[in-house]
Amino acid sequence: MTSRVTWFCLALVLFVPQILWGAEKPNIVFIMCDDLGYGDVQCLNPEHGKIATPGADALAKQGMTFTDAHSGSSVCTPTRYGLLTGRYSWRTTLQKGVVTGFAPCLIDEDRPTVASFLKEHGYQTAIIGKWHLNFQYCDPQTGKPYKAKDFKSPPVGTKIPDGPLARGFDYYHGFHHARDMQTVIENDTVIAHDPPIHMLPRLTRKSVEYIDQHAGGKQPFFLYIPLGSPHTPILPTEAWQGKSGLGDYGDFVMETDNVVVEVSKALERNGLTDNTLVIFTSDNGCSKAAGIQKLAEQGHIVSAHLRGSKADIWDGGHRVPFLVRWPGKVEAGSTSDQLICLTDWFATAAELIGAEVPSDACEDSVSFLPALSGKPISSTRTGVVHHSVSGHFAYRQGPWKLALARGSGGWSSPNEKQAGKNAPKAQLYNMTEDVGEQDNRYLTEVSIAQRLLKQLQADVERGRSTDGPKSKNDTNNIDLWKSEKN
Repeated sequence: MTSRVTWFCLALVLFVPQILWGAEKPNIVFIMCDDLGYGDVQCLNPEHGKIATPGADALAKQGMTFTDAHSGSSVCTPTRYGLLTGRYSWRTTLQKGVVTGFAPCLIDEDRPTVASFLKEHGYQTAIIGKWHLNFQYCDPQTGKPYKAKDFKSPPVGTKIPDGPLARGFDYYHGFHHARDMQTVIENDTVIAHDPPIHMLPRLTRKSVEYIDQHAGGKQPFFLYIPLGSPHTPILPTEAWQGKSGLGDYGDFVMETDNVVVEVSKALERNGLTDNTLVIFTSDNGCSKAAGIQKLAEQGHIVSAHLRGSKADIWDGGHRVPFLVRWPGKVEAGSTSDQLICLTDWFATAAELIGAEVPSDACEDSVSFLPALSGKPISSTRTGVVHHSVSGHFAYRQGPWKLALARGSGGWSSPNEKQAGKNAPKAQLYNMTEDVGEQDNRYLTEVSIAQRLLKQLQADVERGRSTDGPKSKNDTNNIDLWKSEKN
């Protein structure tokens, strides 16, 4: 009898999330923009957001707005790695910058992804958009990998053995990264060469088609839409040119936001809105290529109240829009100020469907599912790690943020060289009192800085930032103090 009671209790614990959220597994649509600044979404920046974003604004009205959500990095590749694996990318050999394709996939073949995990639990999985995690382009006859110097665009028919289909996705349509956007891929094959201006409309159309085609299916779907916009090349199509009154970047943001509009229409048309969890976010802050200063002169502040932009260790580099809609489950017009990171998506997806995360995955992932119903997130993680384009680290714990950099750690002024050796070697900010990161307390709040540094060091050395068995980083060359060598 005791054994039966024990097993019943265990089963109840495992399935509590599904009892709370409903037995039917929801469809999931995860839209991630590329280089969309926090202030580029009008509802997040009502005073200085001059670009109309009706799609994102509608999501906010219909669901929850997270005001303290962060990407895993202030640039592209590391964020995408963290989103799919629940692990910080700096635990791999990629210690700074991004990948450029024509190389083996950054995600190890045996590492679970949120796509492979959801697939194992009955989901159809698809990615429509930008991969940017490396894969090889191979000769379809010999299987030999091509080299980047051999082709401006790999030939039609080129095979991709280690792309999204080898990392848990059933379907892929898109491209690798911005400089190779003309190379259109479907599943594991290059199918066309198409001018980059056609990519955003293509992704919009394919996303809608996917929803239409899977609306009557017996399996729920996970549709990951990592857009390539409004990243460069900034190419609004003719239908959107001039609409913002702020130039090409404003027009391109509006066309990007229209993906949300069209996806929402497709869900509504197919009767899927109520049982579809929609998440809208960005991989990092706005790029300087958008013409940040000129936009500011026109009244539009891309990072809103935050300091910095893409590539920086300041919050403008990695605090991102994060909007969640799930009618009947997430209160319309609600807000959460709880601290989350895009690495948290894997653990959240697991709790969402009432499944345990794999023991060999999610080292840096904490479920934010409780926040969707207004409850506190239960976290075994002490803080969140931020990372800049040049590999500078920061650690956020409660209101405090310790940045191991003299300047931006990225592209904004003063960068590390401009800050100079006479500047304090680190920065400490109280993000509740000083969200604009102007009052550096590193030299006055010494004990707080030491405490955060010690916790960051522990999170790095343990190979994980959550509770669980010690894990192993892929490299021993993780340098916390980049500026000390400059």
